[in-house]
Amino acid sequence: MHRSIVLTGVLVCAFLAGAGCAGMDTKGVTDPLVKILTSQLDVTANQAKGGLGSTLTLAKEKLQAPDFESLTKYVPGTETYMKAAKDLGAVTGPIKDQAALETAYSKLGMGWEKVGKFSKVLSDYVGASGGEQAQSLLTSLMR
Repeated sequence: MHRSIVLTGVLVCAFLAGAGCAGMDTKGVTDPLVKILTSQLDVTANQAKGGLGSTLTLAKEKLQAPDFESLTKYVPGTETYMKAAKDLGAVTGPIKDQAALETAYSKLGMGWEKVGKFSKVLSDYVGASGGEQAQSLLTSLMR
């Protein structure tokens, strides 16, 4: 009986500690793509994740399913980024064009100029790991 009370207490404390940290924008970023974005574009980790998620949501809506699946092979955590964009309030509906993408970025506190910069970093990242074909899938979205 005593053991189960102690275990329950430990689990509750762990949950509360995790919940308290959920909204924090950590500086100890370990995700390589988020780290690149935060260092090169002077954005927070949450802005990086939300921006990536917003851009990937556009990709999911505009690309054919096989092309999007191919792209996700070169962006580990695609679903996590897309969920973060929703959780952060950036993606509240479809993102079908550049204007909707700019709106999503503005909800994250970023101006329209960040869209192109994010796209360039993401495109370079995908190109380095997936080659020119994967990179062209991404760049085709921004036309």
